[in-house]
Amino acid sequence: MSTAYDHNRAKRNVAVLSAAQAILGSQMSMIFVIGGLAGQQLAPNPCLATLPISMIVFGSMTTAPWLSNVMQRYGRKAGFILGASGGLLGSFTAVTALMYANFWLFLFGSYLTGIYMCAQGFYRFAAADTASDEFRPKAISYVLAGGLASAIIGPQLVKWTVDASVVPFIGTYMAVIGINLLGMLLFLALDIPRPPVPSENAPAARSRREILREPRVVVAIICGMVSYALMNLVMTSTPLAVVGCGYQKADAANIVSAHVLAMFIPSFFTGHLIARFGVEKIVALGLAILGSAGVVALSGADLSHFFITLVLLGIGWNFGFIGATSMLAGAHRPEERGVVQGLNDLLVFGGVTVASLASGGLMNCSGGSPVQGWTAVNMAMAPFLMLAGGALIWLVLKPKESPAE
Repeated sequence: MSTAYDHNRAKRNVAVLSAAQAILGSQMSMIFVIGGLAGQQLAPNPCLATLPISMIVFGSMTTAPWLSNVMQRYGRKAGFILGASGGLLGSFTAVTALMYANFWLFLFGSYLTGIYMCAQGFYRFAAADTASDEFRPKAISYVLAGGLASAIIGPQLVKWTVDASVVPFIGTYMAVIGINLLGMLLFLALDIPRPPVPSENAPAARSRREILREPRVVVAIICGMVSYALMNLVMTSTPLAVVGCGYQKADAANIVSAHVLAMFIPSFFTGHLIARFGVEKIVALGLAILGSAGVVALSGADLSHFFITLVLLGIGWNFGFIGATSMLAGAHRPEERGVVQGLNDLLVFGGVTVASLASGGLMNCSGGSPVQGWTAVNMAMAPFLMLAGGALIWLVLKPKESPAE
C-alpha cells in the first residue's frame, strides 16, 4: 500500500532542519578546529591530543541506539531537544575543565558533546520521514546543505573567540553554549508525526541479524562508515599538522572552513545527481574523490596542499555519505526505522571513533616530524577505501532482488 505525503509539510520540515544544521551545526566545526589544540594543551601525553575528539565521536556512537529509540517512541522533536541539551552541558563542562586545567573532565565534556553530534546525525533521516520517494534524496541533500552556513559561522566564531579569555579556548566554548540555547527554539516548528504503533496483526519487524542479511543495508553501512571515518581521520589531524608545520591557528581555521564548505556546497545538487545517475555511481565517485585527497596530501605540506586536500576530502564525504544515507533510507521498512538508523549510526560512529583516536596517534607518534605524521594519517586511508569500493562493486554485480516491502 502506498503512503500519502504532504509535500508542503515535508518542505517546511526540511527548512527547519536546514536551519538547525546551519546554527546548531556550527558548533561541530568550532570544536573540531580547537578540540585537538585544547587537548594538546591539557593532555599529559601528546599522543592523547585528539582523544577529546575521539570522545565526542564515542559519545555519538554510544548515544545512537538509545536516542533512536527515544525518537521512535516520543518523536524527533524530543530527541533533537535532548541532543542540543547534551551540547549545552558538554560545552559548560569543557569551560570548567579549561578553567581548572583538568584533562579528564574535558574528556567528559567532550563525551556529552557527542550526544549533540549524534542528534545532528539524525537530521538527515528526519528529512526523509515526511518526504516522498522522489523528494527523499533532495530532502536529505537540502538538510545537509544547511551545513554551508555552519562552515562560515563556526570558523569565524573561532577566530573571534579563541583568545577572548585569559585561558585559551574558553571564549569559544562559551559561544557554543549560546548556540545550543538559540538552536533549541528551532525545533518548536518541527512537524514530524511519531511513528505509528504497529497493529497486533502487523508482521513482526525483522531482528538486527535479519536486517544485516540485506545486502543493500550492509553495503550502505560500510560505505557510510568508510566515508565518514576517513573524513574524520584526516580532518582531526589537520589543525595539528598545519600548526606543526609552522602555520598559524587562523590558517587552520581557514582550512577547516574551506573543508566544511566543500562538505556541504555539493548538497545543493547531490540529490539531483543521485536521482539522475543512481546512488551507486555517486557513492563510487565519493570514494574516488576521497582517494584523490590522500594523493594530494602525500604530495606536499604547503598551505595549498592542505587546502586542496581538505576541499577534496569534503566533496568526497558529501557524495559518499549522502549516497550511503539515501541507499539505507530505501532499504528498510518504516517500522524498522528506529532499529536500522540506530544500528547504522552505532556502526558508523564506531568507525569514526576509532579513526579519530588513531588520528592523534598517527599524527603525533608515528614519526619524528609533523610531515611524517601527516603522511602516516593519509596512508592509512588506502585499505578502507579498497574495502568500501569492493563492497560497492559486489552489490552492483550481485543479481537484483526485490526491495524490502
